[in-house]
Amino acid sequence: MRNLVLIVFLVTSFVINAQSFQGKAIYKTHRKVDMKIGGGPGGAAISDAQKAQFEAMMKKQFQKTFVLIFDKDASIYKEEKKLNAPAGIPVNGMKVMVMGSGGGSDVYYKNTKKNSFINKTEIMGKRFLIKDKLPKYDWKLTSETKNIGVYTCYKATYTREVERTNMTVEDGEVKEKKEKVDVVTTAWYTPTIPVSNGPSNYSGLPGLILEIQEGKQTIICSEIVMNPEDKVKIEEPKKGKKISQKEYEKIMAKKSKEMMDQFKSRRNSKGNSIELKIGG
Repeated sequence: MRNLVLIVFLVTSFVINAQSFQGKAIYKTHRKVDMKIGGGPGGAAISDAQKAQFEAMMKKQFQKTFVLIFDKDASIYKEEKKLNAPAGIPVNGMKVMVMGSGGGSDVYYKNTKKNSFINKTEIMGKRFLIKDKLPKYDWKLTSETKNIGVYTCYKATYTREVERTNMTVEDGEVKEKKEKVDVVTTAWYTPTIPVSNGPSNYSGLPGLILEIQEGKQTIICSEIVMNPEDKVKIEEPKKGKKISQKEYEKIMAKKSKEMMDQFKSRRNSKGNSIELKIGG
């Protein structure tokens, strides 16, 4: 299998190396959110309609469209511009915030030749440039194939251990439980476009990644344009405070704790309960 992919890669790569080319790929993302919402005696009940509305709004938070602009060695990946989403989701008088990055303002730059990335993002209104080495994926190549659009794609998998947080709010009491789980990342890549690139921070395969399934998240390519007429300059983001990936994770952990503490201080009305599973 590895030899076959290598042959396809070598046969087609001269086309890319022989010219100054650029590609554009559109990706759609969605994530399954596990949650339980209920009311209890002594508290205001949450109707089925309110539960359905809350679940639909939560799912919509993770349904996004991204654009990957790539050449032989580098790429930029960012969310397609759209109207800003609400700052919070109201449920029976309580507003639930979704902790994350700067959303539409983020730019993820990758240089696969240098094995590096720069992620321009915002955290609580402050702009950062996360500069580090690309994550290393120990991909297991397989001979399994499927078609995505007109492209024949091969399957590769990677397994890692992550920490998942189960958060419950019951009768005004916030409880948090962490557990270790194994998450399998499944990638579908096409050697027809022999660039070691893909959506977000994914790379390291002998072809463009068109689909990613990781835990409850799915990223799938819906459109590819090779050598578009309107070329985009692929360059490193410049503005923001430079930090490493580890420093960024520490900042995010601190901000998450602050939000959790604020959430606990505004305890929900007695009798209502919410359960969310985050990560994994």
